[in-house]
Amino acid sequence: MLRLLIDTSIWLNVAKSRDGQQIIVPLRVLLFQKKLDILVPSLILDEFDRNRPRAEAATSSSVRERFRLLRQDLHDYGDDEAQQWIAEMTHQIPHVSARSLQNFSEIADLLRAGSPLKPSDADYAAVVRRGLEKRAPLHLDKNSVADALLVEQYASAVRSGGKEDHYVFATSNYTDFSTPKGDRRQPHPDVAGIFEGENSHFVYDVDGLIAILGEQLGSDYLDGVEEVDFIQNATETRSLVEIIAAEQEYFDKISYGRSLIQEARDGQISPEFSDDLKQRIISVRRRIEEKYGVDNLPPVDDWEWGFMHGKLSALRWVLGEEWDFLDT
Repeated sequence: MLRLLIDTSIWLNVAKSRDGQQIIVPLRVLLFQKKLDILVPSLILDEFDRNRPRAEAATSSSVRERFRLLRQDLHDYGDDEAQQWIAEMTHQIPHVSARSLQNFSEIADLLRAGSPLKPSDADYAAVVRRGLEKRAPLHLDKNSVADALLVEQYASAVRSGGKEDHYVFATSNYTDFSTPKGDRRQPHPDVAGIFEGENSHFVYDVDGLIAILGEQLGSDYLDGVEEVDFIQNATETRSLVEIIAAEQEYFDKISYGRSLIQEARDGQISPEFSDDLKQRIISVRRRIEEKYGVDNLPPVDDWEWGFMHGKLSALRWVLGEEWDFLDT
């Protein structure tokens, strides 16, 4: 089994990535299938929860700012067609922002579904020795005790694990864990001994994590990535133009049906209407019949009639109206 200890820095980078789902979803599936395990020291869970509100706010702000700048350019330099693009972008902002924040929620679920690691007295003692000897990650003039405890917990997990298992320590914290002023993909000499075995791997940043997942899990991981990519490309959010057109369609069909119901009940178009208004009602009916075809219009059975109202209500809610607003 592949056992992953992924540092908070990596989790936050995945959460903020546009392609984060291509990592999160396969990890969730493979964790459920027991083809991998996620090792979760309480330090990582606590740190992720502590940094999550700030990171979510920064991600949402970044999305809004990108749209704001593009919208400003279209407004300043675009033609009439650009105004439609502006409306489309305004409609897309909450969807894009929601997708970004979804990563944070799903990572939090992954961390809670993984295997918790509790530090032992031996782990604490090893951290103290590192500090006294000023070995990485306690080699700099900063408080890196938490990072030292992480790497000692990882080392304990490797020592106590099965020889057939593979272990991965993934981080983007190069100042504490990578070789100084060199290749960040290589561990610092002070921790390199932990990764000397064939079943223990040091990986740097999100790209390193992706590479080791593909290397160790093969098609189990890569097929999941392709499936996520296919679903994301096949299920794009409807455009504002499409939503407005659908809302207009069901407005037309329901108003047409209500007009026929009223006429059938009273035996005529309401006598309270003027002749001019009656002619306009007949003209609108003809236009709707020509547009959609008589066979696609009411009268319909009770179920389909109710279904039309449900569709109109949902479309109007998406466009900002209250639920159950069905006026025609």
